[in-house]
Amino acid sequence: MRILIVTNHFWPENFRINDLAVGFKELGHEITVYTGIPDYPDGRFYSGYGLFRKRVDNYNGIKVIRYPLIPRGKGKAWNLVLNYLSSAIMSSILAPFYCRDRFDIIFVFETSPVTIGLPAIIVKKLQSIPLILWVLDLWPESLSATGAIESPSILSIAKRMVRFIYGHSDRILVSSEGFVESIRAISPESLIEYFPNWVEPEYAEAIKPEPAQALDALPAMPEGFKVMFAGNIGAAQDFETILQAAQKLKAHTDIQWIILGDGRRADWVRAQVKALGLVQQFHLLGRFPAEQMPAFFSLADALLMTLKREPIFALTAPGKLQSYLAAGKPVIAGIDGEGARIVKQAGAGLTCPAENADELAARIMELYRMSSEERTKMGERGRAYCAEHFNRNYLFTKLETLMKDVIETRNG
Repeated sequence: MRILIVTNHFWPENFRINDLAVGFKELGHEITVYTGIPDYPDGRFYSGYGLFRKRVDNYNGIKVIRYPLIPRGKGKAWNLVLNYLSSAIMSSILAPFYCRDRFDIIFVFETSPVTIGLPAIIVKKLQSIPLILWVLDLWPESLSATGAIESPSILSIAKRMVRFIYGHSDRILVSSEGFVESIRAISPESLIEYFPNWVEPEYAEAIKPEPAQALDALPAMPEGFKVMFAGNIGAAQDFETILQAAQKLKAHTDIQWIILGDGRRADWVRAQVKALGLVQQFHLLGRFPAEQMPAFFSLADALLMTLKREPIFALTAPGKLQSYLAAGKPVIAGIDGEGARIVKQAGAGLTCPAENADELAARIMELYRMSSEERTKMGERGRAYCAEHFNRNYLFTKLETLMKDVIETRNG
């Protein structure tokens, strides 16, 4: 198949769509990626990229075509609005010119903003080919939940746009079963199918000890019980609660908080760490390549996941959950709904309600007091659950079959 992937984010940004593109190329398909200039999560263009630089790129033999946009900046709602508008307008205007090759199917990796579906619809109409939309972020719910957009008129426009994009999709895949009910109110249930995130290749050998050279490449880790968080440092991740829990456990000086990642609220978190006197226990190490995460996780005693208390987040299974489970370490989940359900079902860790610092601190102490054998069993259960439910090869084969079926149905 000749597959056009349309996505807001792609390499060198760290998203699972990178692995999907490579995986489908390895399956023998011809892949082209249409995406924006990389700027996530720092809010500025990556080194070497710009409005007039590297607009056509190559990633592992995959052609990458980049449309211009205004970078998202840091922390300001108007920056985000400009980024979203410029992305929607430029990607749509340029799609007929940049995506002139013939394709068999379009696959949309739908993270925010949902407007990434618009250029895909244009190419779909011009080439009379089917479109599969993979929903990883519900709009407009996620806009209001993060506080990025509060204007009722803008949220109403976003809602109408979502209906338009869903209505022009031949199949809608959802990364969380919690999304089904919301999308079913807009689209026929027969078009909706559950397609979760998978375990990435770098975790395939997670059972084996990390090689010494992989561990040597990491920054020095503090001694003690290491609670590790990896991912975006933004409003949705509820660092207020994490910091409150750290303050409550401040007397336990051997509990160390390791934060891997960056984002719009990283500077705020650094300032709070100093203000709360947590410098000796709370370590923001910055962002690292995805391939280094298994080595980091191998040094953790617990892997931490938090989200704010919002209805939309209760429907979400965070993408890093699969990586956490595959790492074979206990998970501490301060979240509601679908993500907590998976952790409980897997028997892979401890959960507590979102935005509850007392309960989060209590769950960490509960894990802290467990024997290493008990924690190891939790991690093993998580890894086994991952192998059964989030197997990469199985899910890629499933998606490949689905694409072929959608093409045949449309041709028929």
